[in-house]
Amino acid sequence: MSTLYPVGLDLTGRRVVVTGGGSVAQRRVAGLLEVGADVHVVSPAVTTALEALASSREITWEQRTYAAGDLDGAWYCVAATDSTEVNAAVAAEAEAARVFCVRADSAEEGTAVTPAVGRYDDVTVGVIGGGDPRRAAGVRDGVVEALRTGTLADRRHRGDRNPGVTLVGGGPGDAGLITVKGRQALAQADVVVTDRLAPQALLDELPPDVTVIDASKLPRGRYMSQDTINAVLVDEALAGNRVVRLKGGDPFVFGRGYEEIQACAAAGVAVDVVPGVTSAISVPAFAGVPVTHRGITHEFVVVSGHLPPGHAQSLVDWAALGRLTGTIVLLMAVENLPHIAEALIDGGRDPETPAVAIQEGGLPGESTVRAPLAKLPSAIADAGLRPPAVVVIGPVADPSAFPPP
Repeated sequence: MSTLYPVGLDLTGRRVVVTGGGSVAQRRVAGLLEVGADVHVVSPAVTTALEALASSREITWEQRTYAAGDLDGAWYCVAATDSTEVNAAVAAEAEAARVFCVRADSAEEGTAVTPAVGRYDDVTVGVIGGGDPRRAAGVRDGVVEALRTGTLADRRHRGDRNPGVTLVGGGPGDAGLITVKGRQALAQADVVVTDRLAPQALLDELPPDVTVIDASKLPRGRYMSQDTINAVLVDEALAGNRVVRLKGGDPFVFGRGYEEIQACAAAGVAVDVVPGVTSAISVPAFAGVPVTHRGITHEFVVVSGHLPPGHAQSLVDWAALGRLTGTIVLLMAVENLPHIAEALIDGGRDPETPAVAIQEGGLPGESTVRAPLAKLPSAIADAGLRPPAVVVIGPVADPSAFPPP
C-alpha cells in the first residue's frame, strides 16, 4: 500500500455517497452522520438500522443498484457492495470525477482509507494500520484509553484553556486509586498544588513544564497556612492557568476542601470537584476490616481526632460516641488516642472493644496494630506506629467476630 497522507475532512452538509447496504455500510454511515455529512445510500436492500435512518430522513436511500452518475455532486464516497465489479465501477467513476473513494473490499484499489477512529472530548484519534485493521483498532483503543484515564497528557495550548481550579481527591496514597476523572484533570493541569498525603507517584508522571507547589502540613511542624493555599489557588487561576488542587483521600472528608471552594468562588474563579476514595473506608479495607457487616453493625461514624476531648475548639460529643455500639473510624487521632480512648470508655464503651490502627494503608510501609480499646494506645506506642494512620473501633476490628458465610 502507498504511503497515505492523513487529513481531516470537513463533510458537514456535504454530499457523501455510500453504495451498499450491509453491515460495513452501516458502520461507515454511522461515522459519517456523526460528523454531519449529507449521506446518500444506493443499494437494493439495507440493514434494519439503515432503513430506520432512511425512514427518519437522517439519510437518503435510493433503493436500487448503483448506476453511473450517482456520484454527481459528491465530495466523498464509499464503495461497500458485495460485488467486486460494482465497487470497481464506483471507484472508476470517483477517479474520473476526482472524488476520493474508499473501497471496502480492496483498500489498495481505492483512493482513500477509513482509519480506526476514536474520540475523547474534542480530540479525534484516527489510526491507519498499514493495511491491518485490527492493528489500527488496537492502537486507537490504546490512545483513547490513555486519554480517558489521564495517563496520556492532554493539555490545551491554544484557544480556550478553561482556566480555573479543580479540586481532586487522590485517594489514600496508592497512585492506582485516584479516579479516572482525577487523572484526566492532572493530565490537563498547568499548576498542581499538592500536599504530603496525596499520591506522590502521580507527580512524577507530570510533564516537566507543569508547576508543582508543595502545600504540605506536617504535624507540629512546617506547614503552608490555609489562607496561603487559598491565595495560591486563586492567583494561579486568575493568571490563566488550569490549577489542580491534589489532596489525599476525599477533599470533603476533613480535607478543608470546601474552604478552598469558598475562596475561589469569592474571587470569581471557576472551580469544580473530583471526589476521591476516602481513607476512612479504604484504609481499613486494605487491612481486611469492613466498616460495616450484616449482623454485626448497622452504623459507622467517621471522627476527626486532631483535637483531644475537652479541647475548647472540639465539636465532638465523645460521651455520645461512647454510647454507640457500631463502628468508629478515627482520622488524625494517633497523638490524642490515649485521651480519646479514655473518653469513649467513660462514655460507656467497653474497654475490651476490639480496635485496630492501620498506618500507611495500601502503601509499602503499611503496618497494623490490633488490641482492645483500652490497650490500643500503648500497643501503638510499643510498635512505633506513627501518622498517618486510621483507627477503627468496634466489633468489625475482630476477625473472629464474623459469622461464617
